[in-house]
Amino acid sequence: MTAKIAIVTGAGSGVGRAVSQALGKAGYTVVLASRRKEPLDTVAAELKALGADSLVVPTDVSNRDSILALFAATKAKFGRLDVLFNNAGMGAPPVPIEELPFETWQQVVATNLTGMFLCTQEAIKIMKAQSPQGGRIINNGSISAHAPRPFSIAYTSTKHAVTGLTKSTSLDTRKYNICCGQVDIGNAATPMTDRMVVGDGVPQPNGTKMVEPRMDAMNVGNAVVYMASLPLDANVLFMTVMANTMPFVGRG
Repeated sequence: MTAKIAIVTGAGSGVGRAVSQALGKAGYTVVLASRRKEPLDTVAAELKALGADSLVVPTDVSNRDSILALFAATKAKFGRLDVLFNNAGMGAPPVPIEELPFETWQQVVATNLTGMFLCTQEAIKIMKAQSPQGGRIINNGSISAHAPRPFSIAYTSTKHAVTGLTKSTSLDTRKYNICCGQVDIGNAATPMTDRMVVGDGVPQPNGTKMVEPRMDAMNVGNAVVYMASLPLDANVLFMTVMANTMPFVGRG
């Protein structure tokens, strides 16, 4: 049986790395995409040690031509695409709204929202045309798709927008046997969240700071594999995977 093909953006570290490893363990051939080649080569070596195949394609998701090259390389090498994990993203410095530079806002939107939309477009084109038709798109929404952290307007706005992207994609691609779902992640232990456990921790809505609990990023990897494993007549539209005792469910 031919291995299924998955693209993971932001695959060089953190959640993307964990999801790539989980997909590799589950038998997928993983197309590894992020801006820098060296971390991707490291992940590719880790997948090889697990017995999984991969393809390294350095990609800047804020650049449309780079995205087009990623999907062209995938189609040329494998002829199909079964799963896209739209994961690449970035934040902005925690400053008051009125002090956020316009250029920073544009960069976050280009990476977190426009890049995800463009990747979704290209995935649909492949999945719609292939035989058998269909596939699955999984978006990284984040807890910030539901509730903001202080001074996070650019990141939070884009992650709320990802929810709309997920719903619209799910609705509009049903007729092509394409499923779209979203995994909302809370405090996975990655380099991006290291600041949560350093010193006094991170700002809270009441003006204090606190160290926040984190969870192993492989929990997200396993969740994505579960979502990807479903038959295409079933879909997890939204799943929240979070550190159990993080300050999200209760009042801030």
